[in-house]
Amino acid sequence: MCGIYLTNIPFEETIVKEKLDSISFRGPDYTGIKKINNLTLGHLRLSILDLDSRSHQPMAYKGLEIVFNGEIYNYKDVKKELINKGYSFSTESDTEVLLIGFKEWGEEILKKINGMFAFSIYDPVKNEIFSARDRLGVKPFYYYWKDNEFEICSQIRPLLKNKSINDEAVSIFLDCKFIPSPYTIAKDIYKLPPGNSMKINLNNNTYEINEYWNLKEVEIKNISYTEAKAQLHDLLIDAVKIRLQSDVPIGSFLSGGIDSALVSSIAAKVSEKPINTFSIGFDDPKYDESKIAEQYADIIGSKHKTTICSSDDVLKLIPKLVEVYDEPFADSSALPSLLLNSVTKQHVTVALSGDGGDESFMGYDHFDSLIKNKFIIDIPYSIRKALSSKFILNMIGQNTYRVKNALTTKTRNDFIENIFSRKGFLLKKKNQDYMKHYQGYKKWSNNFLQKAADLNIKLWLENDSNAKVDRASMAYSVEVRSPFLDYRVIEFARSLPMSFRYEKGRQKKILRDILKEYIPEEVFTQPKKGFAVPIGNWMRHELREEFISALNDDFLNKVPNLNISKFKTILSEHMSEKYDHTENIWKVYVLSKWYKEFGFIDSI
Repeated sequence: MCGIYLTNIPFEETIVKEKLDSISFRGPDYTGIKKINNLTLGHLRLSILDLDSRSHQPMAYKGLEIVFNGEIYNYKDVKKELINKGYSFSTESDTEVLLIGFKEWGEEILKKINGMFAFSIYDPVKNEIFSARDRLGVKPFYYYWKDNEFEICSQIRPLLKNKSINDEAVSIFLDCKFIPSPYTIAKDIYKLPPGNSMKINLNNNTYEINEYWNLKEVEIKNISYTEAKAQLHDLLIDAVKIRLQSDVPIGSFLSGGIDSALVSSIAAKVSEKPINTFSIGFDDPKYDESKIAEQYADIIGSKHKTTICSSDDVLKLIPKLVEVYDEPFADSSALPSLLLNSVTKQHVTVALSGDGGDESFMGYDHFDSLIKNKFIIDIPYSIRKALSSKFILNMIGQNTYRVKNALTTKTRNDFIENIFSRKGFLLKKKNQDYMKHYQGYKKWSNNFLQKAADLNIKLWLENDSNAKVDRASMAYSVEVRSPFLDYRVIEFARSLPMSFRYEKGRQKKILRDILKEYIPEEVFTQPKKGFAVPIGNWMRHELREEFISALNDDFLNKVPNLNISKFKTILSEHMSEKYDHTENIWKVYVLSKWYKEFGFIDSI
């Protein structure tokens, strides 16, 4: 888990060092900078495997040079295959395995490796740079390209100087609360989409992007529930085992939920010694599920650490949020995520997590909402449209967003997309062009829930969940590994009948039945509180003056395409406790803090 950098711009080494220093939290153990021909390669190392200096980067092998961020979990198997082909190794790192594997197989190495990664390899003979990002977008990859000049980096901050804001991206952010790939907040800077590689030809200064992995059309297995449960269990055990490889202390996040409980339970069983587990609790019982996590820990025999936090502890992290999430990012659960990683770092450097289970096993509330409102969506649109105005008027004052959505959207697909986007709610002019990059979900399955799950994986998982976890963990130099994000688990889950995963409102059915082998059902069926903080209440009280000050006319007038009068109305309604507009206000507030952090307040 590190930070990478590569450019053909002839910066002085001091400039490159400054760029890397701005994200030094990604790799505090060693900074490497190397000039080769007209390129500069940079690397920030967080030492996890083979702590010796021989595994520092940039790393060379027979002329090839690599900068690599992430972990190749099956590197030992790939290494054995390469040794059988006659290769020898001088380190115990996965970096060297990746580099030599590329020497042997070229870009076909991507089909052999299982991991989270973003890397670039320079071949001076071909005068090419080959880069790739992992299948699910766990690790970030940014690149700048203009007038034959390019930069590649793990975060956008080192690339932002003298760049202009991308107005379209601002509108997308106000719809989504994040900026999805391939877009970024700045013009001429892009994200490499997950499951894609990029080849730069330095002879003619061109580049091409190719997809090497994606979700595909669902083919349901002819398999019994008992056999499916056994196979999934075996797969999860292997996914956990290969993520326990580390030369530094390792632990596991443990909340009150199903996913982290199952990951921690498996880790505790396969580990040779008791594992360390970590959770945070809140002094407000409405948000605290630490007692459930402690019950799990007692049952699985882990060494558990609970840290009880106050609202003030979370509030203090808002500046940190803006610092490390260097694009506008408005998922407020990033705040407790930062807090959890700050506590974890005091004890371990690597932590397992349960991220990714909700996407494959229908864990989110919106899957329930899809089922509950399906009968409405299936009414012909002309009838729903005629009914909607009167119906909505009769429902004033109730939280009926999903019902209104079901009445007013034309198709099932529209209803699914509206889960992840407010589609112009805060904008003067709607802009939905970004959804063209995520239309695959329409063709991979005819199942209503699977369609939503696939869009969840392609749009939300990469751009919200994975970005949240990467920045929150890297902020404190912690590496987070998620067994549910093993591509084998995702592919297997999609091949199972929906009834195995979701049956009559029972979310994560198959995971629950596996977890029963470790933890009594009456323990893990206790109500889950969620990983949330009372942002909306803070806006009205502790942070009221801060929000009013930040969301002033001077700032609002500089936000492209923002419907200012509408925003002022919802701000007033929220502050007077007439309605809850937390999400939309938080988005604009985060944007204001980003503008100020990066010096755009006075320049736009």
